[in-house]
Amino acid sequence: MARMDISTEKAELATQTAMPDALFELGMLYATGRDVEADLVAAHKWFNLAAARGNRSALTYRLELAREMSSEQIAEAQRLAREWLQTH
Repeated sequence: MARMDISTEKAELATQTAMPDALFELGMLYATGRDVEADLVAAHKWFNLAAARGNRSALTYRLELAREMSSEQIAEAQRLAREWLQTH
């Protein structure tokens, strides 16, 4: 249960502030499986959003993740990022 609380808190911070570093941290959580179940699609989405807001490290991590993902997974992550942008 504590894992859920930590990730929920970080997700709420990221969505409320849309700050690049908070979005990057959320990407790191999903990429590493720290505090949440590892999910490359979600990690790519958050890194993509962080990169779009100026976090240069997110560019590198997004590219590294993409090497491990199928083209369908990358397309899904990009679709999710676009949806997030429409609501935030």
